[in-house]
Amino acid sequence: MRAALAIAGVELRRFVKDKGNVFFTFIFPLLLVFVLGSQFGGSGNAGRVTITGPSSDLRTAVAEQLESQEVSVSHATHNDMLEQVARGRTDVGLVVDEEAATAYSQGGSAELEMIASSSSTSMAAQQEVQVAVSNLDLRQLQVTALEHAGASPAEASQALDEAAGQVTEPTLEVVNVDSLAQEFQGLGQFDLGASSQLLLFTFLTSLAGSSTLINARRQGVMARSLAAPVSTLQAIAGQSLGRWVIAFFQGGYIMLATWLLFGVDWGNIGLSLLVLAVFALVAAGAAMVLGSILDNEGAAVGAGVGVGLVLAAIGGGMMPLEIFPDTMRRVAHITPHAWGYDAFAEIQRHGGTLADILPQLAVLVAMAAVALLLGTWLLRRSMARSL
Repeated sequence: MRAALAIAGVELRRFVKDKGNVFFTFIFPLLLVFVLGSQFGGSGNAGRVTITGPSSDLRTAVAEQLESQEVSVSHATHNDMLEQVARGRTDVGLVVDEEAATAYSQGGSAELEMIASSSSTSMAAQQEVQVAVSNLDLRQLQVTALEHAGASPAEASQALDEAAGQVTEPTLEVVNVDSLAQEFQGLGQFDLGASSQLLLFTFLTSLAGSSTLINARRQGVMARSLAAPVSTLQAIAGQSLGRWVIAFFQGGYIMLATWLLFGVDWGNIGLSLLVLAVFALVAAGAAMVLGSILDNEGAAVGAGVGVGLVLAAIGGGMMPLEIFPDTMRRVAHITPHAWGYDAFAEIQRHGGTLADILPQLAVLVAMAAVALLLGTWLLRRSMARSL
C-alpha cells in the first residue's frame, strides 16, 4: 500500500509541475463558470441606471427611490454617461439638470431626460425609472396637499413616513406552471455552470493527463518501479490512485473556489463530494485506458481533449440536460457526465438525500469498475510487452 501511495504522490507532483496543467486546472474552469454565470444567470438587480447632473435634492431623491427598487445606481459626468450608454455598460442614462432640480425644490413640474441603451435589459430599467419618478411625483402631490391643509413641510413629510410605516405593502406570488422554469427556480446565478464545468474539467483534465502515464512508460519509470521491490499490482494501483487523486483534487478545488468566489450552493457538501469521488473514479479509469492504448503524448492530449469535449457536450457539461429532446436525453445517459449531472441536480435543487442519488451512484460505480478493470488489463499488458 505504501508503494502505491508513493507512486500516486509522484504522479500528482508530475502533474502539478506542468504549467499548462496549472492553468487548465486552477484558472480556466473558474473563468468559464464566471462567463456562463454572467451570460445566463440573473443580474442580481433590476437594471443599471447612470445619473448625471449637479448634486441636488431631486437627484438624491431619484437615486434613493431607484435603489429602494433594487436598481443599481451610479453617477457620472454627462459625457461619461453617454459613453456608458453607447457601450451598453448601463441600461439607462438619466439627466437631472439644474432647471429640473430647481422646479422640484419649488414644488413645480420637473422634466427629466432619459437615454436608453440597446441592451436587452434596457426596457425593464426604463420601466423602473418611470416608476421611481411617478412615486416621487405622487409624494410631492401628497406633501403639497398636506401643506394646503395647514401642515408645515416637515410635518407633512413626517406624517407621510409614519403612514407608510403603518401600511402593509401588497405581495405578488407568481406561480410558473412551466416545468423547465420550475426546475431551475431558485437556482443561483453560477450554480448550474459550476456543476457542469466541474464534470467537464474533471474528466477532460484526467484524459489529457494520461500523457504522463505514456511518458512514464516511455522514459522507463514504470520499468524502474518494477525493478524495485514493487509488484505489478502495486505499480498499477499506484497509477490508478494517482489518476484518481488528480481528478478528485481538481474537482474539490473547483467546488471550493466557486463557493468562495461566486457563492455557489453545492447543497449537502458530503453528498456532493461523494458524487465527485465516484465520478473521479470513472475519469481515472478512462485515463488509464487512454494512456495504455496510445504511445504518443501529443496524440493522448489531443484525443483526451477531443473525447472529453464530445462526452461533455452529449452529457450535459455544456448545456442543461433539461433542454435536450427526449431521445437525446436518453442518448446522453451513455456518458458518466449525464449521471453526474443528475446527481448534482438532485442535491443542489431538490435537497436530495443519499437514497435519492443511489441510482446515479450505482451507475457511476459500475462505469468506474469497467473503466478501471479495462485500464488495468491494458496497462498490465503494455508493461508485460515492454518487459
